[in-house]
Amino acid sequence: MVADVGAPGQAQAQTPAPTKGPVGWDTYRDLDAMSQSRGDEQSRQFSSYDRAGGNNDGFEGTYSCLRTTERGCVIGEHQGAGEITSIWSTREPLGDVSATGNIVVELDGRTVLDAPLIDVVTGKLGAPFSWPLVGDANDTAGGVVIKVPMPYRESMRVTVQHNPYFYHLSYRAFPDAEGVRTFDPGDPAEDVLEQLRTFGVADPKGGPSGTPVRRDFDLAPGAATTVAELSGPAQINQLRVKLPQVVAAPQVVDDGRAFGAGGGSRFTMRVDPGNQGIRVIRRYDPQIADQVGSLHVNGRRVGEWRSGAAAPGLWGVQVVDVPAEVTAGRSTVQVENRFTSSSLDFNEFRYDVHSLVDGEWVRTDVLDLGPGHPGEEAAHGYRIDNPVFAREKLIGRYPTRPEDVAASDEVLDGTRLRITFDGRTTVDAPIGEFFGTGLGEYDVRTMMSSVDPGLDGWYTAWWPMPFGKSAKVELVNGSGVPVTGATAEVVSAPTELTPGTGYFHATHHRGTTVPGEDWNFLTAHGAGTFYGVSHSMRGLIPPGARTRSTQPHSDLRTRALEVNQRNYLEGDERFYVDGSREPAWHGTGTEDFYESGWYFRFGTTYSMPLAGNPSHEINGDGCRYDCTGAYRLLLNDAVPFRTGFVADVEHGPVNDEPGDYGSTAYWYGGNASGRAPLLPPLPTRPPSPAPTPSAPPTTSVTPTRPVVPETTAPHTTGQDAGTGQLDIGEAVADILDGRRATG
Repeated sequence: MVADVGAPGQAQAQTPAPTKGPVGWDTYRDLDAMSQSRGDEQSRQFSSYDRAGGNNDGFEGTYSCLRTTERGCVIGEHQGAGEITSIWSTREPLGDVSATGNIVVELDGRTVLDAPLIDVVTGKLGAPFSWPLVGDANDTAGGVVIKVPMPYRESMRVTVQHNPYFYHLSYRAFPDAEGVRTFDPGDPAEDVLEQLRTFGVADPKGGPSGTPVRRDFDLAPGAATTVAELSGPAQINQLRVKLPQVVAAPQVVDDGRAFGAGGGSRFTMRVDPGNQGIRVIRRYDPQIADQVGSLHVNGRRVGEWRSGAAAPGLWGVQVVDVPAEVTAGRSTVQVENRFTSSSLDFNEFRYDVHSLVDGEWVRTDVLDLGPGHPGEEAAHGYRIDNPVFAREKLIGRYPTRPEDVAASDEVLDGTRLRITFDGRTTVDAPIGEFFGTGLGEYDVRTMMSSVDPGLDGWYTAWWPMPFGKSAKVELVNGSGVPVTGATAEVVSAPTELTPGTGYFHATHHRGTTVPGEDWNFLTAHGAGTFYGVSHSMRGLIPPGARTRSTQPHSDLRTRALEVNQRNYLEGDERFYVDGSREPAWHGTGTEDFYESGWYFRFGTTYSMPLAGNPSHEINGDGCRYDCTGAYRLLLNDAVPFRTGFVADVEHGPVNDEPGDYGSTAYWYGGNASGRAPLLPPLPTRPPSPAPTPSAPPTTSVTPTRPVVPETTAPHTTGQDAGTGQLDIGEAVADILDGRRATG
C-alpha cells in the first residue's frame, strides 16, 4: 500500500489509478486527458536501426525484418493488449514505397488491413485511412505515415510483402484489456479527420473555452512582465502572443500550380460563422508578369488579383477583403479564381483565409497548393482547369531587410515564456521555439500550436495546462532588443482536477553538441508522460571539412563532394524509460524521427498535424552553414514513465558532427491535484524484450551518455506532487528499495 500524498493533516481516500490512457480514437478526441496519469501502459517501438551500432539503419534492409513468414517480412508483433499508434517508412527513390507491396495488419487473429502500402498512405482506401491520418512521400517530404490508432485485446502482427528497408512501428502495451475494443476498419472516424484537418487554425480540444485575460505591453531588454495571474483549480486552454515588430523569415520553400487562358481553380475554405467579413491572401510567383485574375466567393465576384511587373526571385502576396454580406453566418465558403490575362499564365502557391471576429483578424484556414500537398488539396476539394504546370519546389524570398531579420531572430530566441503553476515554474522556453519556430518567424501549423507570420498574425498554443491553486504567466526579455507593441492573451476556465493530474512542462535546452554524447531533449525524474519536442538544429559543418568515414549511404547528391553539411541529420533518437539501459525507442535518423526522409527531400519544408519541418536555412538569415527546424508531437504515441525518463537524439551517425542545438520538450508530470492515485507496484522484472531480427546476430548498444545525468544539468527537470511532499513515483521507488515502509 502506498501512503496518500494529499495535503498535510488531511485524510483522503485513495483513488485507484487508471491502468492506461485513452484508447483508440479517444487519443484524439479526449485531449484534455493528456495531463492524466497513464498507469502501467508502456510505449515501445520496432525499427530498422543498426543493431551493430553503425549507420546501416535500413540502406541494405539487414535489420528490417523481425522474421519472415510465407506472407513476407514481419515488422511488428506483440502478445497481449495494446494499440498500434504510428507506422513510418521510406525507401529509395525518395520515399516511393510501391516496391514494399502489401501491408497486412492482424489484430486478435483477424486481418483488419491487407492492401498495397502505397495505396494506404495515398488515401485510396478512404476513411479512416485518409489525409492527414495517412500521408505519402509528397505530404511528408520523403516518408510515409499511418497515424490511425489500431487497438487490440490479445495480439497484433504487422507484415509487409517485401523488405521495407527503413521503418518505425510504435505501439502501446497495456497491462489489461479493460476498455479496449479491437480496431474496426469500417469506422471512418470522420470527426477525428475533421479535427486533424483544422491543425494550426483551430483548438483541437473544441474550444477555446473560458475567460480571456489580455495585456498589451512593451518590454525593455532585461525586463519581465506578468501577463496573467490566475486562481484554481482551473486549466489554461489557450495562450496567444502577438509581436508586430517581428518580421517573417525572408526565405520560403514552396510548391504550386498554374493555369492558362480560360482556366481557373476552385476550392472550399473554413471561416468563422461569426465573421464580420473575411480576407483571402494569395502567395504567388511574380516572375511571371502581369497576372490578372478574378476572385469569386460563394459565386459572387469580390475582387481581382494583379501581380504587376515581373520580380524574379521574390514571393508575391496580395490580399482581397470580402464583405460580411457574402460570408456572415457561414462556416465554409466556396472560392473560385478565373484567368483574365497574363504574360504567360496565372500561378498560385498558397491561400490563407482570415476571419474578422469581434473586430480582430484570426486565421481560420490554409490551403498550401502543389504536388507536395496532395492530401491538403483533396481535403479542400481543390480543382484546377487548364493546368499548365505543377512546380515541385521554388525557393523565393520576401524583400525584408537583413537587420530586421536579425532583430526579429534575437527577440524570438531571447524572449522567454515562463509559466509558474502552484509556485513551481514548469514552462521556461524561448518564445520562438515554444511555438515551434526556433530559427525565425516561419509558418508553423501543428495540432497543438500555430505561428501565423502574416498580417496581424498570432502565435497560439492549445496545450491543456491544469493547476490546483494558482498560475502565473510571464514574458521575460533576455534579448538586447526592446519588445514594443506586443499583446498576450491567456484563456482559462475552472475545472475539476482528478487524482494524478500532471502539470504541463516545456523544458528548454540550448548548447553546442558534445562529441560522443547524445543531445538530450529531456531528463525527468518521477512519473509523467512525454508528448514531443520542437527542435532547432544549427549545423556547424564547414564546407571545406574533411570527409568522414561515417559519411552516410543516404547522401545521394553529395557523395562526390568533400563533405555533407547535413550529416548531423544522421543521428537516431533513443528514449530510455524508468532507468532501463536499453532504449524503448531507437530510431533510424533525425529526419526519420520527424516522419520525413532523405534529408527532408533535400530541403523541402512541410507541415503535418503531428510532425513537420517548417524551416531550412543555408548560409544566411542567421544560419552560418546549414540549419533545420522541426517538430514532432506524440499525441497518439506518447511515452509514459513511472520513475524517470531520458529522451535523446544523436548528432551525426556516431555523435560525431558539431552543432548548435536548441530543443523544447513538451510533457506532463507532477501532481496538480495534490492527490495521487493508488498505483500498483512496479514490475519486479523488466518486460520481455521486443523480438529481434533473425540475421545477423544482434549486438547490444550501450547508451553513450549516462541514463540519469547529474541533477545540476540545465536540461534536467525535477518534479514532485506540487504540494511540497514526496512525489508518488519517488514513494514507489522508496518502497521497492526498502528505504521506506508504509502500510
